[in-house]
Amino acid sequence: MKKLTILLFLLSISLTHSQEIGILKYGGGGDWYSNPTAIPNLIQFCNENINTTIKKKPQTVEVGSVDLFQFAFVHMTGHGNVFFSDEEAENLRKYLTSGGFLHIDDNYGMNQYIRKELKKVFPNQELKEIPATHPIFKQPYSFPKGLPKIHEHDGLRPQALGLFHENRLVLLFTFESDLGDGWENKEIHNDSDEIRLKALQMGANIVNYAFKN
Repeated sequence: MKKLTILLFLLSISLTHSQEIGILKYGGGGDWYSNPTAIPNLIQFCNENINTTIKKKPQTVEVGSVDLFQFAFVHMTGHGNVFFSDEEAENLRKYLTSGGFLHIDDNYGMNQYIRKELKKVFPNQELKEIPATHPIFKQPYSFPKGLPKIHEHDGLRPQALGLFHENRLVLLFTFESDLGDGWENKEIHNDSDEIRLKALQMGANIVNYAFKN
């Protein structure tokens, strides 16, 4: 019965192109709910600029829930600890290998925790840096140098790291960039219009890639 339910969810994704974004709720104490204006602003930008028809309000979805399979694109962020149970890791792995896409945006402080938990999801894989030649940096906006730097944090270069399944990028981890802060309302971080535009355009590229691949 559970397998049938998953297949039905996957069928709904293929039929509707899943014009909806999920926000991943996870355990461990990290603030999965941070940057509350980020995804709504990204959705508005995408709908106005790249011809998407994403529902305006993102939905919260838990890692271990079968509802995960409703979304072609799921976003995850936070500052602190992350924990996946074995059952949650298995559910996330099935989601990603069945056509789903997860974007993890380090809001500063989750790097050491998420790396450990991702080993539960793909035990035989390591995060790989995604080259600037990858399609995710080309359409619909061009980023010839790869991931843009939005916030300083530790002053390290921004990195786009990924996990692949059958040559498809299924998980993107953006580190030392903090795209989500750039998506938030302008008054929250006082970013310039130029910085916010770069963040939103990169976000639109991620959404575009997730929906089309």
